[in-house]
Amino acid sequence: MAFESSSDAARKSPPCALVIFGASGDLTQRKLIPAIERLARRGRLPREFALVGVARSHMSDEDFAQRCRDSARRAGGETSASWTEITDHIRYVCGGYDDPGTYDKLADVLHEADSTRGTAGNRVYYLATPPTVFAPAVIGLAKGGLNVGAEPDSFARVVIEKPFGHDEESAKELYTHISAAFDESDIFRIDHYLGKDTVQNLLALRFANSIFEPIWNRTWVDSAQITVSETLGVEGRGGFYETAGAMRDIVQNHVLQVLSLFLMEPPTSFHPEAIRDEKVKLLRAIRIPRGEKIRRDAVRGQYTRGGTRGNLMAGYREEPDVDPLSKTETYAALRLDIDNWRWSDVPIYVRTGKRLPKRMTKVTLQFRRPPHLPLFPKEIKDMAPDSLVLHVQPEEGISLRFGAKVPGHTFQVRTASMDFSYGTGFPEKSPEAYERLILDSTIGDPTLFIRADEVGRSWRIVDPITEYWATDEDAPIPFYPAASWGPREAGELIERDGRSWLE
Repeated sequence: MAFESSSDAARKSPPCALVIFGASGDLTQRKLIPAIERLARRGRLPREFALVGVARSHMSDEDFAQRCRDSARRAGGETSASWTEITDHIRYVCGGYDDPGTYDKLADVLHEADSTRGTAGNRVYYLATPPTVFAPAVIGLAKGGLNVGAEPDSFARVVIEKPFGHDEESAKELYTHISAAFDESDIFRIDHYLGKDTVQNLLALRFANSIFEPIWNRTWVDSAQITVSETLGVEGRGGFYETAGAMRDIVQNHVLQVLSLFLMEPPTSFHPEAIRDEKVKLLRAIRIPRGEKIRRDAVRGQYTRGGTRGNLMAGYREEPDVDPLSKTETYAALRLDIDNWRWSDVPIYVRTGKRLPKRMTKVTLQFRRPPHLPLFPKEIKDMAPDSLVLHVQPEEGISLRFGAKVPGHTFQVRTASMDFSYGTGFPEKSPEAYERLILDSTIGDPTLFIRADEVGRSWRIVDPITEYWATDEDAPIPFYPAASWGPREAGELIERDGRSWLE
């Protein structure tokens, strides 16, 4: 298991064939292929490994192999013997995802891999496709008899990219199709945020250090914040974003997954199900927003033209494939409440948006102020409440902010910071998120993947908000200039509680 092995060197894929649906797409070439190359170079893949691509684009085996070599090279990959061994035997299947003939050809390729590459009947199917393809692909695998291992004691697993559904109802419908073909233990719903070392370090920070657990509760914590900000716009994905928006694209998965790890109860062990059980308990404790609470505690926004004279950025409604009267949110800020013993009355503030001034993901625990400060106001300069900040990206690390005396003859106190950086703190290089998650799927370790009940509960939190915004036709969507920190209403959301966003 991901957190149970005492030896990192022991984590190696068993013999298997990795089949990527959507092999000609951007995700495959930009993320998956470079991750597979790194796994091969670092000795994480056995010689008995086969890589198979499936897509509608017409390509030969060699065309696909060359595309994979080019993708790995652009990502800084090296020409290792193990990577050459994989690309020299790579296979490609061209066909429609709803065409039975595609799965007949795939079956032949996989049987060949068993006999020539020694893949032992083990298969991992990675659905790097648009969500509309998930159900047809899984149905096609089942009808072709490819949803089970080809030999005794072999396995067949399916890895599914987000979004898993469009709302709770569609997620249930999709699960009906997938669970008819694969057991829940063989379904790996991927959120690449969970593959980041810093996100996983939440577990180490909390449960491997006795100094934090006693203060990780409502007695000492004033509030918590999660920020996921992007400088980019929709980058040519206007058609997709019109159906998603910030709530479905980021909050339902990334934000709620990080929040559940950050605030969950201690698990009984680091066994995958023990961790996932606690995450679900935390999600169930989040108060479902309704009616007036949504109007009060949920803010949306949409970026407009902004930036500088030298770098003027288009507004969302000016992007290709976007409705010129669109009310899709590119920004969302929420105040959430958790109804359990640990976090009762501790507000949780989350925000995410596109075209913000800085790309970053960070989680902040802000502690209560001392009950009495034996200092005059002039002796406290720029002193903020103590806080613990987890920086997820781009610079991964942890900061502890506290009050300290300013050097000099007078007694003045201001906020100081004690910082830990992953880049300088450890000589080991962190694996990329997809590298870790692909390896976990071949090993069969579900720790960093999302369970069905997690998906359902996350949608149950998000759905009332998106439905409220969709039906509130008379309410204008607040705008914010590109390269700003969001609409004015987002500041008012937190300022009315006497707090502020931590930039």
